[in-house]
Amino acid sequence: MAGKIDARLKELGIELPQAASPAANYVPYAVSGNLVFVAGQVPFWNGELKYIGRLGHDTDIETGQAAARTCALNIIAQVRAACGGDLDRVKRIVKIGVFINSTPDFNKQPVVANGASDLLVEIFGDAGRHARFAVGSNVLPMGVAVEIDAVVEIE
Repeated sequence: MAGKIDARLKELGIELPQAASPAANYVPYAVSGNLVFVAGQVPFWNGELKYIGRLGHDTDIETGQAAARTCALNIIAQVRAACGGDLDRVKRIVKIGVFINSTPDFNKQPVVANGASDLLVEIFGDAGRHARFAVGSNVLPMGVAVEIDAVVEIE
């Protein structure tokens, strides 16, 4: 039987990607007590890398927000794996860290990060409201536009 979060995803027409495997010597998530620490997620969609580019150069804000949304979906996929498939165990999205591949003069990182933040609230309601940072970076792995990590409290 699908839980309330799975039902919410279906209602919103949102499909989660497969939880991505690590690209190097680390684990995709670590559970410590009731916290899940999700490693930085880039915009992979079922094995295909999406959203290569640099904000302020060859990537616009809307594309950056779509990249952030894809990263957030990957975070949720990792949390689902950490919870044995049961997203109803999510008590709260505690914090996300958003890195945006951007030019030195680009200063709309918080607007780009809203692509992830808005999605997390849309799916989890008040439990999706979180602390965060959104910072610019001169380069990200594989040239992606956005990378996001997360801390999630579970039951």
